[in-house]
Order: sequence, then structure tokens, then C-alpha cells
Amino acid sequence: MIVTEQAPVDFLKRYYGYDRFRPMQEDIIRSIVGGRDTLVLMPTGGGKSVCFQIPALMLPGITVVVSPLIALMKDQVGALLLNGIPAAFYNSTQSSREQRDIEEQCLTGKLKLLYVSPEKLLTESFFQFLRRVTVSLFAIDEAHCISSWGHDFRPEYTRLNVLKEQFPDVPTIALTATADKLTRHDISQRLGMTDPAVFVASFNRTNLSLQVLPGQNRIQQIVRLLQQKPNTSGIIYCLSRKSCESLSAKLQEKGFGAAFYHAGMDPTDRSRTQDAFLRDDVKIICATIAFGMGIDKSNVRWVIHYNMPKNIEGFYQEIGRAGRDGAAAQTVLFYSFADVATYKDMLNENRPANLDLQLAKLERMQQYADAHTCRRQILLSYFSEELPDPCGNCDVCRDPRITIDGTVLAKKALSAIIRTGERVPINLLIDILRGSRSQAVMQGGYDQVKTYGAGRDLRFDEWRSYLHQLINIGVIEIAYDNHYALRRGILAEQVLYGNRKIDLVRPDDAPKPVVEKTRTKTEATRDELFEQLRVLRKQLADEQNVPAYVVFTDTTLEDMARQKPTTPDALRNVSGVGERKLQLFGKQFLEAITNYVRGKAEAGSKPKGSTQLLTLDLFNRGMSLDEIAAERQLTPASIISHLVQLAKGGYDIDLETLMNELVTPTERADIERGLATVGMPDGRAKVLFDYFAGKYNYAQLALVAGVFS
Repeated sequence: MIVTEQAPVDFLKRYYGYDRFRPMQEDIIRSIVGGRDTLVLMPTGGGKSVCFQIPALMLPGITVVVSPLIALMKDQVGALLLNGIPAAFYNSTQSSREQRDIEEQCLTGKLKLLYVSPEKLLTESFFQFLRRVTVSLFAIDEAHCISSWGHDFRPEYTRLNVLKEQFPDVPTIALTATADKLTRHDISQRLGMTDPAVFVASFNRTNLSLQVLPGQNRIQQIVRLLQQKPNTSGIIYCLSRKSCESLSAKLQEKGFGAAFYHAGMDPTDRSRTQDAFLRDDVKIICATIAFGMGIDKSNVRWVIHYNMPKNIEGFYQEIGRAGRDGAAAQTVLFYSFADVATYKDMLNENRPANLDLQLAKLERMQQYADAHTCRRQILLSYFSEELPDPCGNCDVCRDPRITIDGTVLAKKALSAIIRTGERVPINLLIDILRGSRSQAVMQGGYDQVKTYGAGRDLRFDEWRSYLHQLINIGVIEIAYDNHYALRRGILAEQVLYGNRKIDLVRPDDAPKPVVEKTRTKTEATRDELFEQLRVLRKQLADEQNVPAYVVFTDTTLEDMARQKPTTPDALRNVSGVGERKLQLFGKQFLEAITNYVRGKAEAGSKPKGSTQLLTLDLFNRGMSLDEIAAERQLTPASIISHLVQLAKGGYDIDLETLMNELVTPTERADIERGLATVGMPDGRAKVLFDYFAGKYNYAQLALVAGVFS
């Protein structure tokens, strides 16, 4: 197999605009290009796609990418085309003529990547087509779907082993974001891989903040969180279809642009909602776990779980949809033991074949939510990765909990629950424990129970906090079918009659929502430009009929706002700006940045690049060098330096004409000989000025040096 001699990083810079690979990417690429089957376990946002897209460019023929969701292929291909990479999708939504056109492009070598669904791939007609073209690589995305041990098993994936049977010499790369050791082994076996190279990237997504909040008053807490994140995209995952719809409606009532998404919707409506979210027309999606697989939307700034997920794999994949661009993103999990009880009831009712496994995974998820130690350490340990030190970016690390021995409190609460016949709700139980003489207490005769007044040393809100914690850890349960009465939970017997110790967090140390820190003046200015660029990005994306993040990611816009490039060469230095996108969008973004910088300069501020632009304005008005220097209160040499920098950056400035006005051909030759002899160390002209003993002024020296270099 003939492989291009260009280095992988050359393709990375040309098509993606990045100067270096993320960890493991280049090793994975070299493994594939070397013809070896490869299994990649890399977290969402870790850059999996590059691992097979660059080999597709380096190898002859086409790379066939198996993707589970037809709806997303269009956007995936659209992003590749904007990067200048020839790609297409091939699925049942296309007409016969469209499919024939794509086949012809493959046969004539015009395409490098072809995205297909597993159902389409496995048809006999498609196999006949593949035998007529040169297939360099099979890429299996979302490969965990092939394993019944995984969290999102899909039966159609199990037939993909036929690829090795039909094309034994074509290497296969399987990629997934979430798979434990058992699932990884199952993937490679089911695909028939031969001695695969296995790459397990770090799961430590440091840009994601992790937070767990109590599941009370969720709507109010969500509203506060969203108010801290204006104009940002986010996902709220809900357990049921009904809660998706009701939460979306409540957020709309409060002025937020929200929509819902679940599997029970009409397919057309579901597709329309997803498309609106991808294109930033809708900022907030309230969704079941049916939403999200394979979504490449890079500018999701937060993910909230309205209910606790049923396993860590699903939770990790879902929070991984935030911050795919590497910029900071927030994740919040609302935790209530009622969610655990609901899952257990569902599992025990349905009795799946792997019931014990699912119950064990649910327990690990609950341990994460209950934890009072670094959450990231717990999360990473599940994927067999050690984090030696606490992360500093989870709620426990930021605000360490102060715990007390709550065993006696738990026993008092359980005793009161039992002595009242497990018939009283939480507020009435608190009144009984505190010795209240409320009407409900007196009418029920609860002032006669032995534990009446046993907790009068605590305030009402303190008892409420402790009882919620006891519910969350399973000491107490809520009888939703009996007027929300409290009853003994699964740990009650161990607390009452065993040696089970219960640690509780002090109420005044309860987890609090993360508050955005006050921005500095520099940050505020950068954010102002970022917002202007974000609006421009949306306009250009709509014109191209692609999601906004496909034009440029948030991190690229942030880098633009930080660097403030005003020339094409300077824009090339921005992370994520490749040659194709420079051609397509460079002019519009440079104009926006230039106008912003110029406006700030005219208002008295002096952002980076503004002084050169002010000089350019005066130069374009036809003012002479001396007139510009007088207007700007700068030396002529400084003005020349500005013009030289701008010309090197791509601005249309005729330095040769300016040279003819200031320097004769003889003087120019003399100065160039001097430059060749002593140069201009650190760009300063003084050494050259001294060399000529003041024969030429600094403006002449700066101009000749600028053209000479």
C-alpha cells in the first residue's frame, strides 16, 4: 500500500489548523497507516475523528466510516468539506441517483471518506460496490455498541465481523469514548481484529467541572445556573419523556430558549429539534438519553443531569458532550435516592439477563453521587486510571465537606418513623422530633410517642437537610404511593441493629452552585470581542447551512479574541484556522477584528494591533510619512515600522514606491551591504545607525531593513 511521504502533522496544520497533535493521536495514526488493526478508547472531545480522518488522507483509496446515526452524518461530512477534505455520506435518505453519483466519485478517486450506517454497510449491494473500489480503512465509530457488556448495545453492530471475512487485508480501527476492560476485549473479538494495537487515552477531561447538588428545588437551582451562563448551549438530561417536556415548558415560561427531545417524538420533529440545537437556533435541550450519541457540537458549555444516570459509562459519555473544544465547561448532577429506587424497581421488574451487572453499575454511580472525596478520582478509577492528587475542579475539592457522625441522628429519625407507623411526611416528622405543638402533631397524638422532642436541639432547616441526606444514602425512603410518608430504607436495619456508621454533612456546609468569578478588564474586553465573533460565526454558518461550531470552535474564537489578528498571516497563527477556512472566512473575521480594534483605539483604548491600524488609516488617506508621524506623535521610523509589519502580514502596501521616495538606489545598496555586515540585532536599528555614523536616519534604515528581510 502506497502511503504519502508527508508527515501526519502536515495534514493536521493544513486541514485543521493545529500545530501539534493531542496525546496519542499521532501514535494511533501511525499504527493505522502501518496497516495494523487498532482499538482506540478516547474520551468524548479527545479528538477521535482525527485519528482516522488523517490516515484517510494519507492512504490511497477511500476510508469507510461506520456511524450509527444517519441524522448526524450530514453534519460530520459538512465539517470535513469546510476543512477541504472530500467526503460524503451514503444512506437510505438519498435517491438512487444521488447514491450513484457518490459511487462514481469513489470509483474515480474523488472521495477520501465515506460515512455509512451499519444497516446500509451490511447489504449485499453495498458489498458489491466496495469490491469495485480501493478500501484503505474501515473505521467503526461508537464501537461500544457492538458489545452486550456495554451501556448502549445495538444488535445490528454484531454483524460487523463480516468486514474481516470479506476484506481480511484492510485494517480496522474501532473507536469508543466509554468502555471498561471487559467491553474493550469484547469489541476486538467481535470485530475479528488480529492482534490489535490498543490505545487507552486519559479520561481526565480537566476542562470539565464536576458538581453534585441535592435533588430538591431543581427548577430554581437550574434557573440560577442558567442565569450564570447566558447565551450558551447546554443539555439537560431527564429520566422520562414527560419530565423532558414539562421542564422545557417551565424554562420557556421563565424566558429561556428551550426545547425537548425524546424517542417518543415524531421523527421529523425530533430531527428538526436536534438540527435547531446544532445550529444554535435553540440553546437548551431537555432530553432523554436518546439524545446525543455521536453529536460533534463542540460549543456545549454545560450539561445538567436532572436525574442520576444508571451507570458511570453513560454519565461519563453524557457529560463529555460539554466542552468538546477544550474550553471550560460545567457539569451538574442532581442526586436523589428516589432516582436510585426508580432504577432498581425498573430492573427488578424487567429482570434483564445481566441484572446483577446492571445493579452493580448502578451502585457505583450512586457511590459517585454520594462521595465526599474528589469526584474526578472516583470517576477515573472506574476506568482503571489513577489520579494521584485531588483534581481541584470538582465541588468537593473546591469546597471540602465538613462531616459529622450522624449515626445518633439517623437512629432518632428512624425511631420516630417506626413509632408513627411509617405514615408521616418529612415536615411532620421534623415537627415531632423538635417537639412542636402544631395542630397536625397534636391531632395525630404524636406528642405521645417516645421520640417526641428527641431532636429539639436542631433547627427545622437542619433536620430537613439531614433527613434529605439520609434519604439520598438509603437510610430512609419516601413512600410516593402513600402521600410521601417516610419509611425505613435499605440501610435502616444496619443502622438500628448493626454497627453501620453514618456520616452526614453539616447543613451550613451543603453543596452550593458554582458562582462565576468577577472578570478582569482584559477578560471583559476579550469576551466582548468573542461575542461579536460568535454572532458573525452564526451568520456565516447559516449561509453555509452548517452548525456554527463547524465554521470555527469556541476555542478558536477565544484565541482570535486573545490574539486579535488583523492580517492573514496573523490569522494563520490562531489555533484551528486551516487553509481552507482561511480562504472561506478569513476576510470576514479579519474585518470584524480590525473594526473592533480600530474602534477601541479611537475610543482611547490601545488593544494589540490598534496602533498599526491607525497608521494604516492615515496612510490610506494619502497623508505623507511626516504628516502621519506628526498626527500620531510618533517618529517617522515608528510609522515605517508599522507599515512594514502590516505589509508582511498581508496588507496591500506598496513599500517599493515608499522606498523610492525616501532612499536612492545607491543609498539602498549601501544600507543593504551594511545589513549583511552587522544586521539589526533584536530588530533594533541602533547598531546599523552607529555603523553608518548617522549617515542615514532611522526611517531610511527601518524601511530598507523591512524590504531587505
